[in-house]
Amino acid sequence: MSTPVPQPGIMNITPYIGGKSKADGKQPVAKLSSNESPFGPSPKAVAAVEAMAKDLHRYPDGGAAALTAAIADIHDLDASKIVCGNGSDELITLLNSAYVGVGDEVLFTEHGFLMYAISASAMGATPIKAAEVGRTADVGNLLKAVTSRTKIVFLANPNNPTGTYISHGEVERLRVGLRDDILLVLDAAYAEYVSRDDYRPGVELVNAHDNVVMTRTFSKIYGLAALRLGWAYCPAAIADVLHRVRGPFNVNAVAQAAGVEAVRDQAHIERARLHNDKWLPILTQSFRGMGLGITPSVGNFLLIDFEGSGKTAADAEKYLSERGLLLRAVGGYGLPNCLRMTIGLEEENHAVIEALRAFLGK
Repeated sequence: MSTPVPQPGIMNITPYIGGKSKADGKQPVAKLSSNESPFGPSPKAVAAVEAMAKDLHRYPDGGAAALTAAIADIHDLDASKIVCGNGSDELITLLNSAYVGVGDEVLFTEHGFLMYAISASAMGATPIKAAEVGRTADVGNLLKAVTSRTKIVFLANPNNPTGTYISHGEVERLRVGLRDDILLVLDAAYAEYVSRDDYRPGVELVNAHDNVVMTRTFSKIYGLAALRLGWAYCPAAIADVLHRVRGPFNVNAVAQAAGVEAVRDQAHIERARLHNDKWLPILTQSFRGMGLGITPSVGNFLLIDFEGSGKTAADAEKYLSERGLLLRAVGGYGLPNCLRMTIGLEEENHAVIEALRAFLGK
């Protein structure tokens, strides 16, 4: 007797596993494993969610018109080029489903976001990794990895889990070096945290070219991870394609209402950004003072390397977890002796510093 057979590539997928949310024992938990905002959502977004409770029997606006208008207003964009999604994860999958198939290749960097490979494999395409230099995307290596089969290049900028980025000039060099029939997707999930003068999330490139897409998320600085909300800024033709392949009600009404208020409450976002600007250098200096390797980050997280410390990342994760401190193991990204730590509240950050100092005997 035969059984149903999945499409090529499906059984090669290693399922995505998110950051831990529970620790062994009964200690209070500082969840610093998923790059969530320590301040949570805007109170205005919370109020919008509560107000939606009485209308849960109604279908959402299939075009997410109010949300699209709010995003366009705040970011000074053409609303007709914005496509909203059930998290930027869905938009990544939709792009792969629309533009790649069996025999095609999808290119990204060595420690790039795991969903690029997962969604490409689900479409029967082959994921290809380009070597990074100093845990940073290298445009030369990306261009060398392009073949006649390449259909999409994903660039997480800044990258997760390394926290590194490349300049706008380097992104432009990448775009110039690609064929016009290759789609360049700029994943700017952490763009709001970046304050470097040479960084841009990708708006100008989308406006100037027919083969560049920028994706963004409400899961990080906006604190709406539970609602799964993201958006893409695309050339008109690609926006048209995404609207054809997405579900008719792919963004729920609660998420839309919260997103409108969250994107308009820029004071709440600035508070989170300033907190991150304060704690990134403090934590970097503290961990380096313990002999740990820290990859320079422009996001809301740090990659902590235990190589040469005499300890392993696995032992450190266990030690911290037993004390209610949850960091992210990143072996799945090819970084088996590293942990990724989200920048938390002040007391959470101090707790990790003290716990690691005790673990290392410093």
